[in-house]
Amino acid sequence: MEKTTIWGNVLDTAGRCVHWHSDRDVIANRCATCGKFYACYECHQTYESHPFGRYAAQTQQKIVLCGVCGVRMTYAHYEAIDQCESCGVLFNPGCSLHKHLYVQ
Repeated sequence: MEKTTIWGNVLDTAGRCVHWHSDRDVIANRCATCGKFYACYECHQTYESHPFGRYAAQTQQKIVLCGVCGVRMTYAHYEAIDQCESCGVLFNPGCSLHKHLYVQ
């Protein structure tokens, strides 16, 4: 399986960026406007000329990406788990603080 590109000022292949880089900061979110998976909204703001496009929280599109293994999931599925069901990596519980930036 080909690895999905994670855009932004990334520090490693798991999608950690200069803004968020703990062991658990491995989630990338897809922008509804440009369709790219970004390491974080701050990276998106730096590299794109449009605001981060949000999806409806109930969308069935796979808009969340595990940077470790590349599995994609819906936002509802991601919100219901605390680690990747494919590779077992733990997710940052603080990501829910920025929920309003990715979904509406």
